Order: sequence, then structure tokens, then C-alpha cells
Amino acid sequence: MAETKTVSSETIFTGRAVKLRVDTVQTPSGRRTTREVVEHADCVAIVALDANQNVILERQFREAIGKELLEIPAGGIDPGEDPVAAVKREMQEETGFLPQRVKRIGGFYSTPGYTTEYLYLYLATDLVPSPLEAEDTESIRLVPTPLSEIPNMIASGAICDAKSIAGLLAYIYLKKEHV
Repeated sequence: MAETKTVSSETIFTGRAVKLRVDTVQTPSGRRTTREVVEHADCVAIVALDANQNVILERQFREAIGKELLEIPAGGIDPGEDPVAAVKREMQEETGFLPQRVKRIGGFYSTPGYTTEYLYLYLATDLVPSPLEAEDTESIRLVPTPLSEIPNMIASGAICDAKSIAGLLAYIYLKKEHV
């Protein structure tokens, strides 16, 4: 399959978390057009299970959409940080728990139509209390949820965050396959 060719690229905005660039591309048919690309660091998304095998969901307000969402824990990987270290740090910052076991179970691009962000998906278990203070986490409320309720919560729209849906369904599939 033929690909587009980038003719030029210009960064038009640099913020704390993202850069926005406009690429001029040439399509396989020879037509020139532009693509707006949000450059975002890679992240981790975490299916965390407590001692009772409940999934740890987080309820938090998301400014971009103006409402609260139920999500799995997630966050950015700092420059030079190993994804497993990011899982442990994010879990401590967002949930107050440090996982003793961390296992990679997949990964995916969040929105490849316009952003570079890749999410490494992990399973975190054997949680022990170990809070770590961080910015913007004081409003997060934990919602331990039985795994058996997750499919209905996704189907009903109670969980409507893409990374959470992808992560939870991947875990349910892998658990079913005993992988």
C-alpha cells in the first residue's frame, strides 16, 4: 500500500503536555494536503486489581469534555523513565497503592488519526498502600468495581473512555484465554 510523503513540517504550538505541528504531505495520487498532528509523550494505562479482585477505577473530571469519567489509572511516561517505573509512580500518585506485581498485557495508539501518543497496557496486582503526592490528583475518587460488572458498564456507557474500554476488554479477553 502506498503511503503519504511528508513534504514539510512546522511546529505551531508547544505547551506543557503537547506540541502541535502541521505537516504538508503528498498523497500517493500526487495531491498535496495538510495534516495536523498532536505530539504527545507515550503513556501507561493500568488495569489494577485489589485483593478482592475488584478493578480499581477512577472517577475524575475531564476539562476537555466538561464532565466526570470512570477510567482506569493512566499517565505519562517521564523522559528516560521505564514504563514499569511509570506504572508504579502513577499508581502511587493516583490511587495511593504500589503494585508488587506488574505485567505488560498489550498496548495501543490512543488516536492515531491525529496524535503520536502510544499507551503501554499493564496489569497491576498485589497492591500495598503507598501514597505519593502529585499535582492534579486530589479530585480523583477510587471506585473499586467487580470485574463481572465491567462489560455491562462499558455497554451502558458508564465507562466511555477509550483507553479504559480497550484496556479492560483486553484484560477480560486475556483472562478468559488464561494468558
